Amino acid sequence: MAKVLMKGNEAVAKAAMEAGCKFFFGYPITPQTEIPEYLSRELPKAGGQFVQAESEIAAINMVYGAAAAGARCMTSSSSPGVALKQEGIGYIAKAQLPAVIVNMMRGGPGLGGIQPAQGDYNMCVRGGANGDYHCIVLAPGNLQEAVDMVMEAFDLADYYRNPVYILADGLIGQMMEPVEFQAPPKRDLPPKDWALTGRGNGKKHVITNVNLDAEGLEEENYALFEKYARIEKEMKRCEEYYMEDAEVAFASYGTASRIVRSAVNELRAEGYKVGMIRPKTLWPFPDTTFEKYPRIRRFIDVELSMGQMVPDVQLAVGDPSKVTFFGRPGGVFFSIEEVKDAAKKALGGV
Repeated sequence: MAKVLMKGNEAVAKAAMEAGCKFFFGYPITPQTEIPEYLSRELPKAGGQFVQAESEIAAINMVYGAAAAGARCMTSSSSPGVALKQEGIGYIAKAQLPAVIVNMMRGGPGLGGIQPAQGDYNMCVRGGANGDYHCIVLAPGNLQEAVDMVMEAFDLADYYRNPVYILADGLIGQMMEPVEFQAPPKRDLPPKDWALTGRGNGKKHVITNVNLDAEGLEEENYALFEKYARIEKEMKRCEEYYMEDAEVAFASYGTASRIVRSAVNELRAEGYKVGMIRPKTLWPFPDTTFEKYPRIRRFIDVELSMGQMVPDVQLAVGDPSKVTFFGRPGGVFFSIEEVKDAAKKALGGV
């Protein structure tokens, strides 16, 4: 298929349709509004259903209902909107329902601003709802990855019966790049014989969130974490950039990593042996990749936040003293020169 030039949000929406999404429930909020705008126009043409809900809370509970019926469904929002969805996302995780959630992050905390940022890492990776649970979190670094990850996310959600985040910042949604739409690698998906289809096939299907028996709820938690252990074993992904001979390395994801990549290129030209590890899955975090490089003298975590990924990098490295941080929050972007200066300062002139 030939590449086409598309805006990020519209490419994400089209990718969802290409992946077989039939139901979208959402609410407009900058900088992701073009996703529901596109789907409101195009999804009904493909036999799907678009619903602009009365609120983000309503939207995520509609996702719960469609997922429980076995449908491929999605919602999208931006930071404060995703915050409102957290209770429903926790319910979806507890019920082991497949759903895709797109978060085009903006500056915060609170209502914040509309400029791109990366302050939702903790909310999405750590889990913003109550209880013990995980969502799979995919972090694209460009529009082609966003398209590929959205298309795969529906398969991953079905395969693991788990909600999947696409966690990107608003710049990914607003920029334009050429993309192509190719089906993800074939994955044998289990039948949805748990779904509430109303067909009366002799099986009684019940999907519920409440369990007032403490021991029974404990067993459900153990079962969930057996699944999470399998996901951790099978799903860790990252990019290793110039890591073959690196003595120092950046850790960065999403749009921030694009700036870091340029900084690495320029630092290399100046004689610095630097590289970058770019997580593509934020949960499960690719800790085993960091463990491969005990020779690295210093890791520099670079984010468009106050350093929410730093604890994961520190745990992966195994020596917190090796990890420093540079970032700018609230929607302010740093420059290539700022990243280079932060690296040189951290390295003490190495």
